[in-house]
Amino acid sequence: MDLFAGCGGFSEGFRSYAVDQYAHQPRFRSVAAVEADRAAAATYKANHQPDLFFDGDITDFDPRPFEDSIDVIAGGPPCQGFSGLGRGHGNDPRNELWKEYLRVVAVLRPKVFVMENVDRFVSSPQFALLKGEARPDGMLRGYHLRTQVLNAADYGVPQARKRTIVIGSHRDLGEPVRHPAPTHAKTPLVAEEPALFGAETLEPWTAVSTVFQRSARMELRDPELPERCSVHGVPGPYRTDELHFRREPTALSVARYKAIPPGGNRHDLTGKWSEDGQYLSTPSWDSHRTGTGDVMGRLHADRPSVTIRTEFFKPEKGRYLHPSEHRPITYYEAALIQGFPDDYRWYGNKSAIAQQIGNAVPIGLGRALANAICERLAIGAFR
Repeated sequence: MDLFAGCGGFSEGFRSYAVDQYAHQPRFRSVAAVEADRAAAATYKANHQPDLFFDGDITDFDPRPFEDSIDVIAGGPPCQGFSGLGRGHGNDPRNELWKEYLRVVAVLRPKVFVMENVDRFVSSPQFALLKGEARPDGMLRGYHLRTQVLNAADYGVPQARKRTIVIGSHRDLGEPVRHPAPTHAKTPLVAEEPALFGAETLEPWTAVSTVFQRSARMELRDPELPERCSVHGVPGPYRTDELHFRREPTALSVARYKAIPPGGNRHDLTGKWSEDGQYLSTPSWDSHRTGTGDVMGRLHADRPSVTIRTEFFKPEKGRYLHPSEHRPITYYEAALIQGFPDDYRWYGNKSAIAQQIGNAVPIGLGRALANAICERLAIGAFR
């Protein structure tokens, strides 16, 4: 069961997990999902076809029909109030929706649940309250909690995205589920005798250049999506590989893009002028030399990307310029950085699809968690 399911990033990670001898059979399937946003709900249903989809407010969701039928609950309650971009929103009502997640867990008592949130969640008052619910009289009584901040780049995702991952294991399982061991590292340590140390050699982080090698084979589309309207009443569907469309930047924006060197950012615009005499920097950028260097920044081709957020198409919001071309990354490229396949189907207008991409759990991270959970549950061959 996927709660706060969004477009299905978590479920896609779980669905895509398979062991070698059952390479074409997913080990998990979506039994039920909850998502209130219409466009995200349409995207989820098109790709995962759960037995039941509840597209209303989670506070109205009755999980009792699924008692004794759910092995794993996954989900990421809204994180806007906890994120670095949400400073000052400690009273955001969305901060309390994690309690609805716990309510569903308390009713269904799955073998395992996994909750995802931003890295700041682990230091929030809400997290302290969540841990308290594992006491003998709490909503999570009978569960052992393990919490760790994971970086998606450590699992082969071409993106540095840190997230708090809470794994709850029912005590009947015995040994609790452990967080997945990293498969990749920024600076892999190669043991002289790996067998002696009992550990596999880690791969280096996946560079974002792997994404741009794929997109380079495609032509940029017109900036407007084709007009399609689904039975859900929202535009779509659009395949991931239909989302490689260009923007229509102003002449000033293009001049700024051209003035930023590989790996550069807004600081490279100071003292520079366009051919028609416009100053490329701004007074604010010039007077704040010690702030973030990601604004108007180019992605480093030889590194994972920065965190893909919901406004990845706006370079003034972060390091979202193509490593070498004079443009922001496209929706297609952002979706690939998150790990979505070319044939994933999306619903909504451009703004809605951007929200879905930026809010999703990276597929590779979800797959790594599915692996750790499946190994502990010893589910056996998928039937």
